[in-house]
Amino acid sequence: SAIDYLRKKGLAKASKKSSREANEGAIGVFNNNSYCITIKVNSETDFAAKSETFLDFLDNLGQIALSANEIENLDKDNFLKLKYNNSTVLEYFNEMIAKIGENLILSDLLILSQKNSLTSHYIHNSYRKNIGKIISLIKYETSNQDDKVIQLSKNLCMHIAAMKPEALDINYLDEKFVENEKNIQKELIASSGKAAEIVEKILEGKMKKFYSEVTLLNQKYILDQEKTINQILNEFPSEYSYKLKSFKILTL
Repeated sequence: SAIDYLRKKGLAKASKKSSREANEGAIGVFNNNSYCITIKVNSETDFAAKSETFLDFLDNLGQIALSANEIENLDKDNFLKLKYNNSTVLEYFNEMIAKIGENLILSDLLILSQKNSLTSHYIHNSYRKNIGKIISLIKYETSNQDDKVIQLSKNLCMHIAAMKPEALDINYLDEKFVENEKNIQKELIASSGKAAEIVEKILEGKMKKFYSEVTLLNQKYILDQEKTINQILNEFPSEYSYKLKSFKILTL
């Protein structure tokens, strides 16, 4: 394990640190023509996460990931096993734990292929132009990538960072999540003493409101509250055949 390794190397202090809580950190986004990679590394303090040492480390990790042979198969485990500087990425982490003096954890590694679609991202609370506290990303298709499309995609990413939807649309929501909400709403309606025949009607209304809050396509667009994201996309000029395929949001 990392702890045994550190102890053998005489880095006992670092081995103690690797069991400590790490809830701060930063997320970096890294692009080449084929892939968009996001890496989230946790640290113990915000102070460490803002340091040049940590930010350079995160930037380096991004470059290591982009130059990996089989990027599509990268996950956290095999990323840590990659060769780096006559050693491995895991050893690089351990060296940085010793250097920064805090526990550092690779908590997320997300690979988006840009082979058949495009990606856009937005960074909130940024420390560098590609590193921050919240990163939202979308995958989309368009028949014409111009300024209009770039702006729309950026705006959608900003909306996602602000509104933090759970899923793209209703049918993508986790069934347990929906069931749980229904049960809560039923109990609330029942406890208000409403007649049984109107309970279903009220429930329908409550669930509609719920869907409009948690699904991206049904949310009110932050830049035009009169319209939903769905409406914004439907009104976008059809010659672009713009299609929003998926989104991700990583937060600290």
